[in-house]
Amino acid sequence: MTRPTSRDVATAAGVSQATVSLVLGDKWPGRVSERTATHVRETATRLGYRPNLAARNLRLGTTRTALLVVPALTNEFFARVYTGAARVAAEHGFGVVLYPSPDGTGPARDPFASARAALDGVIASSMAAHTLDAIGGNTLPLVMLDSDPAADTAAAAAHVNLAMADGMRQVTEHLLAHGHRRFLHLASAVDSWTFDTRAEALTALLGPHTELRTVRAPLTVDAARTAMETALATPHDRPTAIVCDDDILAAGACKAARRLGLRIPEDLSVTGFDDLALATAVEPELTTVHLPAERVGEQGMTALLTVLEGTTWTAPDIPVRLVVRDSTGPAPTP
Repeated sequence: MTRPTSRDVATAAGVSQATVSLVLGDKWPGRVSERTATHVRETATRLGYRPNLAARNLRLGTTRTALLVVPALTNEFFARVYTGAARVAAEHGFGVVLYPSPDGTGPARDPFASARAALDGVIASSMAAHTLDAIGGNTLPLVMLDSDPAADTAAAAAHVNLAMADGMRQVTEHLLAHGHRRFLHLASAVDSWTFDTRAEALTALLGPHTELRTVRAPLTVDAARTAMETALATPHDRPTAIVCDDDILAAGACKAARRLGLRIPEDLSVTGFDDLALATAVEPELTTVHLPAERVGEQGMTALLTVLEGTTWTAPDIPVRLVVRDSTGPAPTP
C-alpha cells in the first residue's frame, strides 16, 4: 500500500498543499483559520499520513541524528551505553544510529554515502579520535567516551570518561587488605587508552613488597582460559590474585583455575571490571568494578547536544564502585 503524501491530504481536504504544510508544520496560526487547521489534521489522521521527517530535516539543515560508534556489539557494556544515549536523544527529538566499527578500535569506515550529510554529530566509545576521520570525526562535532582526553583534545569537542584509575585503586586496596602480595594482571590484548589506564594504575598502586606479572589475552573466555592455564601451571610462582581487565577475561580465568584444581577464592582470588550480567552468572560470583554504562551514554548524548548548541561541555569523570562478591578472599597461607 502506497504511503499517503501531503498532496493526497490536500486533495482529500480540499485545500492547497501549502496549507497542509503550514498546518502539519505548526505554522498555521495567523495564516490559516482554526477550523481549517482542525479539518486538515483530521484528514491527515484519517488517511494515515506520516510526515517525511528526513526530507523535512534536510530542509531545516539538520538530520537530528547522531552516530554512536562502538568497537563491538558482543560486549554488553556498549549496548548499555547505547540505551543511555538513545534515552536522552529521544527526549530532545533526536535519533541515535548504533554502528559497530568493522575493524574494532581501528579506523572506522563511513557507513553512509556521506556521514557529513547524514549526521549532526558523532559519539565514539573506547576508540581514538583519529580512527573516526573517515566518518566525519574531523569535521562533525565529536564526543569521545572512555578515551584519552590529552591525545584527542584537538579533534574532540567533548569527553566523557569513567574514573577507571580509581576503580583499579579500589580493586587493589581490596586485595591488599586481604593479604595478597603476588598479583597477576590478565590484561586485554586490545590496544586502548582505557586498558592502558588500568594497567598504569595497578602498577603505581603496588608497592615494593609485592609481585606483579602481566599476561595478555584477546577479549574472549576461551583465550583467557588458555592464557591462564599456561600462567598458573607452575605452582612455585603462582599468584594469589588475578586482576582482570574485564569480566569476560575473569570468567576465562575462573575456568582455568577450576581445570587446574584450584579453588576460588581459597587458593586464588579473581577480580573483573565492568559488572556485566556475566559477573553473577559465574560461580562463585565475581568481585568486579561496576561501570555505570547507561550514564556514560546519557552524558555522551547530553555533551553532543550541548556542543551543538554552541556551549562548551565540561564534567568530572563518572564515579565507579567496587562490588565485592565471592570470588575474592584472604590470601592463602604459604
